[in-house]
Amino acid sequence: MRDLFRPGRSPMLAPNAAIATSHPLSTSAGLQVLREGGNAVDAALAAVAVQAVVDTHMTGIGGDCFALYAPAGGEVVAINGSGRAPAGATVARLRELGLTEIAQTSPHAVTVPGAISAWMKLHGDHGSLPLDRLFRDAIHYAENGYPVSPRVAHDWACQAELLAKDEGAAQFLLKDGRAPRVGETHAQPKLGARLREIAQHGARAFYTGAVAESMVARLRALGGLHTLDDFAAGMDSAIYCTPISTGYRGYEVVECPPNGQGVAALMIMNILGGFELPASMPLAERIHLHAEATKLAYHHRDALIADPAHLPHPVETLLSDETTAILRRRLSRERAGVATLWHEPEHQDTIYLCVVDRDGNAISFINSIFHAFGSTRLDPVSGVLLHSRGASFRLIEDHPNAIAPGKRPMHTIIPGMLRKDGRTVMPFGVMGGHYQAAGHAAFLSGMLDQGLDVQEAIDAPRAFSFDGMLEVEPTVDTGTLERLTALGHRVEIVGSPIGGAQAIWIDQATGTLWGGSDPRKDGMALGY
Repeated sequence: MRDLFRPGRSPMLAPNAAIATSHPLSTSAGLQVLREGGNAVDAALAAVAVQAVVDTHMTGIGGDCFALYAPAGGEVVAINGSGRAPAGATVARLRELGLTEIAQTSPHAVTVPGAISAWMKLHGDHGSLPLDRLFRDAIHYAENGYPVSPRVAHDWACQAELLAKDEGAAQFLLKDGRAPRVGETHAQPKLGARLREIAQHGARAFYTGAVAESMVARLRALGGLHTLDDFAAGMDSAIYCTPISTGYRGYEVVECPPNGQGVAALMIMNILGGFELPASMPLAERIHLHAEATKLAYHHRDALIADPAHLPHPVETLLSDETTAILRRRLSRERAGVATLWHEPEHQDTIYLCVVDRDGNAISFINSIFHAFGSTRLDPVSGVLLHSRGASFRLIEDHPNAIAPGKRPMHTIIPGMLRKDGRTVMPFGVMGGHYQAAGHAAFLSGMLDQGLDVQEAIDAPRAFSFDGMLEVEPTVDTGTLERLTALGHRVEIVGSPIGGAQAIWIDQATGTLWGGSDPRKDGMALGY
């Protein structure tokens, strides 16, 4: 039982259905849909649409998404809603333009957004309520305004100077040159109009016609290579794919396949699976093993993960017993290994949500615009803020993740699903950039090794081995920090929380749903 003398959020328990998101208005919108008889997909779409409005720095219709959907009693299906590079985008062309890397604000960082294609495919195949109902709250907040929440206001203020450099972003996202403050009302009427059009006409309202023409014109004016044909092709870009998985402590951990980094999470789980990690283990030793496994898995991620059509090795090879044994032998329990060099741009801004409905259908859903406010390029005519996912492409001809026509970049955003004996027991996810794969492993280990409940596992202090440093949250005690230093880690106490998480545990014995939502964000889990 939770220590009642230490502040902390209790898990949310519900008998019928539950939703967990990182914003209260998003959770509220999804819960109402569930109460009205909507299913898990309906609630997820209602929630993410709201978050596209109220969490503008984190997500939007101009971004990408991935999802894992587990129908009650059925197999998990994965959907890849990540966008593709324009047909004219090649390493040679961008090199000719003088680029050696793709910056956040570059028009070349904008791949054709894939989120709306995925939303529409999920709704058409698995939704039950009409889109105009599902987008109702999002449209209301966009057109009439919503109060800016504390964490959103903090993150928004950090980006005000960058937003001021783009005329569209400055016009729509700043107030007298500054970010909105906590409690102030912010509205985006043009975004509301886009959601109305999508609800009425589907994906074509975004990828063709006047809206697409406006986005393409804006990108080309900035030097982009996008065409109307590129956007039209994006209408059907979302695809279903076969999930990948591995075993851990008697459970099956399910992830989306590449171009996402879910394989890195599974590699970490495989490495850690060879060690006993009881609740009694000292925190320093636990953090050390997790950090070393992360370094090994991420080294392979950075070198090998890309668009599935360009993978140098099949996922099965990376997850094989032989590969796992080799990596595990490289891990020392007594000393930190040589820091892995990281070359991917940091990913920070994503929203994750999960839903379990009254019939037992579950969805794990993640939507992102990559950096804070994506590319910061907001088309003032359509009101669409465009993401920056293309910044993760390499400008190296022979690299698996090199930019190329119609290619998807390596993605850090990953939804997760936990299964046991062929039944879904938990949709879960962790936001927080590169940390996401490492976060999946730490969260699951907290539950399956330490016996923490879903909220305790989310609340637990976090650490992350990144760029030669071991970042730790200030809740880690001094003795643990000293021991980690003695093991050879370069320890840095971070000033901002590491990531955020949501999860819903399905108690198969009682039918009770246990929801957890990260206090590092503004969100919550609710149910009925």
